[in-house]
Amino acid sequence: MTIAEVSKKFGLSPDTLRYYERIGLIPSVNRNEGGIRDYTEEDCKWIEFIKCMRSAGIQVKTLIEYITLLQQGDETIEARKQILVEQRDKLLFRIEEMNRVLERLNFKIVEYETKLIPAENKLKRLAQHLVYEKTTCCVISSSRARGSAKVWANIGPNFGLRETEK
Repeated sequence: MTIAEVSKKFGLSPDTLRYYERIGLIPSVNRNEGGIRDYTEEDCKWIEFIKCMRSAGIQVKTLIEYITLLQQGDETIEARKQILVEQRDKLLFRIEEMNRVLERLNFKIVEYETKLIPAENKLKRLAQHLVYEKTTCCVISSSRARGSAKVWANIGPNFGLRETEK
């Protein structure tokens, strides 16, 4: 596989793949006659492993240490296991933190759904009620010259005015 194909397959940029090779996270990739990298299934397994470990939050420095130990052989099995146990514990801690954050987000969403959204909807209905209900608001003005009181009534949604005698 070419670097472009591997890049697409794993969602890593070609620069990242070259970097991983340069720092020793993946073994040196064979090259074809033209000098172009030719990734094997074994190379792809390494890339998949590195990508998985990086997704778990394991730092490049720790991965280099792990791979260096791996290359030293079976006498490093316990040290490699210890690295994995430490990384698992760190990951579990981050998962617990994320679960706490998730609980808080869920709480806030429920608050919106049970309190804020109903309150907003109530305000919207009240505003519509005030605009559309056929209520009568009266303003009484007195006219001494005529000796009568006039009532101006606002009726209907268009607030049309009409004069009434009282």
